[in-house]
Amino acid sequence: MSTLSQLPSINDLLLHLDLKETLENFGRPFTLMALNAVLDDIRKTALEEDEPILPDDEIIKSTRDLLNIWTAPAPLTVINATGVILHTNLGRAPLSEATRRAISVAAGAYTNLEFNLETGKRGKRSMHAASLLSKVTKAESGFVVNNNAGAVLLALSALAGGKNVVVSRTQLVEIGGGFRIPDVMRQSGANLLEIGTTNRVHLYDFENALENQEIALVLIAHHSNFKVIGFHSEPGLDEIVQLAHRYEVPVVHDIGSGALLDTADYGLAHEPTIQESLGAGCDLVCFSGDKLLGGPQAGIIIGREDLLVPIRKHPLARALRAGKLTLSGVNANLLHYLKDEAESEVPIWRMIATSQEALKTTAENWREYLGAGEVIQGQSTVGGGSLPTEELPTVLLALSLPKPNQVLRHLRNARIPVIARIEDDLVLLDPRTVLPDQEAPLLRTLREVLEKRAA
Repeated sequence: MSTLSQLPSINDLLLHLDLKETLENFGRPFTLMALNAVLDDIRKTALEEDEPILPDDEIIKSTRDLLNIWTAPAPLTVINATGVILHTNLGRAPLSEATRRAISVAAGAYTNLEFNLETGKRGKRSMHAASLLSKVTKAESGFVVNNNAGAVLLALSALAGGKNVVVSRTQLVEIGGGFRIPDVMRQSGANLLEIGTTNRVHLYDFENALENQEIALVLIAHHSNFKVIGFHSEPGLDEIVQLAHRYEVPVVHDIGSGALLDTADYGLAHEPTIQESLGAGCDLVCFSGDKLLGGPQAGIIIGREDLLVPIRKHPLARALRAGKLTLSGVNANLLHYLKDEAESEVPIWRMIATSQEALKTTAENWREYLGAGEVIQGQSTVGGGSLPTEELPTVLLALSLPKPNQVLRHLRNARIPVIARIEDDLVLLDPRTVLPDQEAPLLRTLREVLEKRAA
């Protein structure tokens, strides 16, 4: 008890000269909240561990440090040196300069989000992306929600609530975060009608269901994050669509990644494109905005206008609708495709297209700057639930250091955290996924870590 009596009073601390700048920067109520938290922690430590009371200046420093932690931006910007291009844990696709600029402009001003400038009356936010989506994809129209899981849920809810939806057992997928097609189906109110087996489905399985049941939709889910090999077969998308249309049943294709460019042109396996889905006759196509489309997180539904009308009007559409920042970003990103500049302007496509020669030059420059490491061959991956098992040859800077896991921890705790990987006890850094404006802070951080370990 005598130890606790040495604690300064809140009023004395608030009057302390060393706290003046903190009060000016954070305000009295917020500073008072942090002071109380620090003092509570000191009391607990003194009682449980018999630790001495900190002097006033240390208490004030702890308060200032706590306020800085509380007010640190979240999530933090990090440097992705893993070689995983669409790293889900790191926010998937980084945005182009034009896309970031469009979002910034929309964030800093009023917009005509739901205002018709021609009539001076209320408008619809869905109009902003619909026109560009039609131009880019040649679909009749489009609608943007907050992510692709929401897009699929909304389409099923609006078009098949209480009705049967045919899904092949080969496509009852679960992706990251526990998103399962059967669970989404139940949540939408649609009835899941499974056909085929785990590894094989035939066209006659679809026909039996269409002929003998009342069917609202056929749902096709692309195997975006896994492969089925061995004794496996499925009918072609165009065959399924033709059969469904014979029974006047719409087909919804969830292609996930949203590729507008052919990944096969870059030495990867072919990822189904949006154009191919529409070309096969799919009535609606759902995909993500932040995967191979390379834009901000969004769920996009394109296709027949008569099917999009009930989707836009469904009550769930309001809960899932995109805001002005997302719509501004989606539009700016789509413009890169219209201008035929996606490969040079959309960061993920620039990464995919980067040559081995350019990667080698960068890795060698890193080694020369650091005076450490070895330039070796390696593999990058697309990630983000796209092109499972596919890899791109890359060039890595490999650092042989004691306690590599500790090195990774030091890199993660840097002012701009660096995320790297370990293989065979080597710390590996892949230049493919390091953005150009992050190269300088990456090298500064690496040098600091190396110098500390050498000291």
